[in-house]
Parts: sequence; structure tokens; C-alpha cells
Amino acid sequence: MTKIMLVASGDLRESANLTCWQAQAAMEGRLAEVLADMGHSLVRAHPVKPAGHGFIASQREGMDVFAGLDPTAPLIVAEAVWQYSHHVLAGLYAHKGPILTVANWAGQWPGLVGLLNLNGSLTKAGVRFSTLWSEDFSDEFFLNGLQMWLKTGTIEHNLQHVRAFDPAMVPGPDAATARAIADDIRTRKVILGVFDEGCMGMYNAIIPDELLMPMGIYKERLSQSALYFASREVPGAEARAVYDWMRARGMTFHLGQDPATELTEAQVLDQCRMYVAAVRLADTFGCEAIGIQYQQGLKDLCPASDLVEGMLNNADRPPVTRAEGSVIRPGRAIVHFNEVDECAGLDGVLINRLHGALGQPVENTLHDLRWGEDFVLDGKREFVWLFEISGAAPAAHHAGGWAGSDSVRQPPMYFPSGGGTLRGVARPGEIIWSRVFVEGGALHMDLGRGRAVALPETESRRRAQATSPEWPMMHAVLAGVSRDAMMARHRANHIQVVYAENAAAADRAMLAKAALADALGITVHLCGV
Repeated sequence: MTKIMLVASGDLRESANLTCWQAQAAMEGRLAEVLADMGHSLVRAHPVKPAGHGFIASQREGMDVFAGLDPTAPLIVAEAVWQYSHHVLAGLYAHKGPILTVANWAGQWPGLVGLLNLNGSLTKAGVRFSTLWSEDFSDEFFLNGLQMWLKTGTIEHNLQHVRAFDPAMVPGPDAATARAIADDIRTRKVILGVFDEGCMGMYNAIIPDELLMPMGIYKERLSQSALYFASREVPGAEARAVYDWMRARGMTFHLGQDPATELTEAQVLDQCRMYVAAVRLADTFGCEAIGIQYQQGLKDLCPASDLVEGMLNNADRPPVTRAEGSVIRPGRAIVHFNEVDECAGLDGVLINRLHGALGQPVENTLHDLRWGEDFVLDGKREFVWLFEISGAAPAAHHAGGWAGSDSVRQPPMYFPSGGGTLRGVARPGEIIWSRVFVEGGALHMDLGRGRAVALPETESRRRAQATSPEWPMMHAVLAGVSRDAMMARHRANHIQVVYAENAAAADRAMLAKAALADALGITVHLCGV
């Protein structure tokens, strides 16, 4: 009998670890049963704590756990929840034995999201690993993959949907547009405003400066304390004007009286203050895009940044003026990269520039690849993803725009200071999806096509309740990429999405974007198209 070691990386927020532990424990129990049936034992490398959960909850704790492990032992990292990858990155980086990351296919907690973040972080770090996922760990795909890993220490997934981009695919005028944008970026430069790097352990979301600078892209490293101070300096009348602007557009705010569990007007007004401050700081420092970390630090000081982020990413947004009275970037989105995901920030800048030049919608956002299931669409069974992000999608993506958007209090488990989301269900339409990532010390981009689809209201509500109903979501079908192929290939928890006016325009924009990335020195991989 072979002893298989298990580690479980968790959240930095104890409230989340305690709330989600039951699902994690059930997953680990099922894994132990499957391995026992195969003649192996699964042994936790760290105990369940007296506090009531068994997660590694800090980087130091993870280092100490791995210090007591046989560095050659076969190791499973099991994740049923969102996890901070840096809790275990040091140990996995030094581990010599075979590594398998495993998640349960469920929407309840973001276990799939945590798995993909860890996979992206290991890919960037150059750590060899294998990965699997399953609903109940009894399906042929999972069992065959697990048997392969136990015998060989590795799993080879089918990635035939990925092919190299050929610049000859791009029509001459669009190739010229891409080159012109790339030349302008290199000549005039771009600044990404980074309000503290490394949100929630997302090592994969940090692009080394030396990979950005040859493209003409630089970081302005800003402090969240500066944003907090600037927010406090915004007069109440300005915050009220932003709030009234959204309500005049038809947005609904679900307000209550208890700030500990309900969304209050005071929380929303504080979010409006942050929005004004963020726009002005972007203008002051000349940032084409900004990213707010929020989760650590600001979560203990002020309401969530998500409503702010959704406003920033919308071309039609509340006006903010400079001291002398002129409006800052009227009619233009200010690209925001949620959770300071610099890969998404770079992607968002390229999309904003290119789609503006092509006359296509510029509003783009990242989402988590949260979960999904099969559904029958027009008589055909298809896999429909649920893309979901913590409250920051632009209103232009929602059916009904601002009037089709609403705001509810963020879950207290993650957001003790409250704050509202910018929630909605994404409208049907043609989309381009993408992901910038770091591998082998270089920048890459996966790029593909798909469509956002409308599901019956009952099904959409069911999916929302199966995940985080407070958050905006997109029901998406990806062209030419199966569920398992997407999971096996994707190098991040996040996926970037943008609309085009129709299928032909989306195909054109996708290839033009590939040409733009290629012109900047990013290796482009077309997926499923």
C-alpha cells in the first residue's frame, strides 16, 4: 500500500475557512475512499485544528507543514474552496515527488477557481504537476486519470484544441491597425496603476516588470492607503451625485438597516467616494488602467471596491471632474483589473484600444471560471459555463444595462465592511475570451470565441443560488473547447470576456487582437477556433 500525502490550502480569512470546511472534509473523505479502493492510503500532512478546520491558512504555516514532509512523497493538493496559492507555493516549488491538484466539480464554494489559480501559479513558477476534477470521484475520466498518476506520476490531457497563431490569418487592414496600436504603446507608453500587488495569493496574476517594459508598459505602484485617504476626502455631495446618477439610470439598490448583514446607503455612498477618488488618482498618475486589491487591508477599513470597479469598466459611467471643473475622460471606460490581476489589466488595455479602433464595444471584464453544467439549448445539449466575479462586471454587459443591474450586500464571510455589488445576468451575444499568462519566463495569451446565452429564468436563478447569488454572472458556451479541455489547459482562475456586435465582427476582432498581442511579443495560442 502506497501512502499518498494530502495538503489543503485555505483562505487567509478565518471566517471563510470555518464556513467552507464541511465541503472540504466531505471531498477529502471521498478521495480517501477512492484511493483505498485502489490499494492506497490518503494521509493528511497537517491536522484539523481545534478552531474547527483543516486548512493551511498562511504562508508560514505552509512552509512549516512542508518542512516535515518527505520531499519525494506523492502529494495531492485537494481544493473544494477558494485558496491562497502562496500558502503552499514554497512547499510545492521545492517538492520533488509527483504533485496532483484535485477539485470537486461543484459551485457551492469556488474550489474550481482555487484549483485553477494554483495551477496557474505552479505553471508560472515552472513546477511540474498534474490536475484532475470530478463531481463525485467515480466517473471514468477521473478514475482513469488517477490511475495514470499513481502509476506514472503524471497525467497527459488532450489539448488538441490549442494551435499556434499564424499572422497570415489576419486581413491586411486589421494587421495594420494592430501594428499601429502596438507602435503607439511602445512609443507613448502605458501605465498600469497597481494598488498593492499580490491579492489573495495570486502569484500567477503578477507580471514581472521586465516582461512588460519591452512592450512599453510600466507599473505605477500605488498604495491602498492613498486610495483610502483620497476616498475620505471626497465631499458627501459628490458621492451623492454618483449614487443619484446610477439610480437615475434605473439601477436598483437593495438597502437595509443592519450594516453587519445588509447593504446600507452609507456603505454605497462610501463606495461612491472610492469611485471618485479612483478616477482622480488614475488621472493624476496618467494610468490607462488601475487595479484595486481590496481584499486584504481595505476590507477592514471600508466597503467593497466591486461596485467601483464595475462603474470604472463602463463607458457610460458617472462623471468625475478635476479641480478646475473639466470632466475626466468623458464617455470612456477606465480599465480596471479586478483583484489586481495584472494579466487581466494588460489584456483589458489591449481590448479597450483595439475594440475602440474597430468600433466594437470596449467594455470588458474578468470573470472566475466558477462552474457549469450541461443544458439543452435550441434542442442541442451543450456545456454552459457559469462565469462569475465578485460584483464588478460593467453594466453594459448586463441584459438591460444599468436598468438591468442591481446591488446587494457582499457576503459578510468575505466582506465584513459590506458594500454592494454591480450585479446582473450577462446579455446574450457573441464574445471573445482570452487569458494572458506567464509560462517559461515569457508572456502568452490563450484566445478563443464563444457566446453568452440566455437561460430560462428558473435555471439562471438555480445556478445563481448554487454559487454566489450576490455576484454578476455570464452563461457562456465556448466554441470548440470542451469542459475538460478548458480545465486542463487554462492557466488561471480568471477569464477575460468582451462582446462584439455579431459573429463576423467577433471573429475579426479575435484575429486582430491576436495580431496586436503578437506585435507586442506575446505568444498567442488560438483555442477551439
